[in-house]
Amino acid sequence: MVLVSASSLPDGVRCDVYGNLWSSSNAGRSVGYSGVTVWAPEGKLVGRIRLPEICGNVCFGGPKRNRLFMAASQSLYAVYVNTQGATPG
Repeated sequence: MVLVSASSLPDGVRCDVYGNLWSSSNAGRSVGYSGVTVWAPEGKLVGRIRLPEICGNVCFGGPKRNRLFMAASQSLYAVYVNTQGATPG
């Protein structure tokens, strides 16, 4: 079980082809990071992308769905990742 405080609730959530959950994080400076967290299907934190501002939403894009776009407070960030976003079922 993953516990989060009310001040760090996720907003944008996407799943990759392996079942990992990619979630925007508005945790902020009170916990030392803002950005994106990646959770394994078992609920274990397996990755984190730190951004200099609060991330409000995420989505996979590009021809191979292997580019993660992160909409933050005042900026749009993008990074290529070693997975693909899951397609709608």
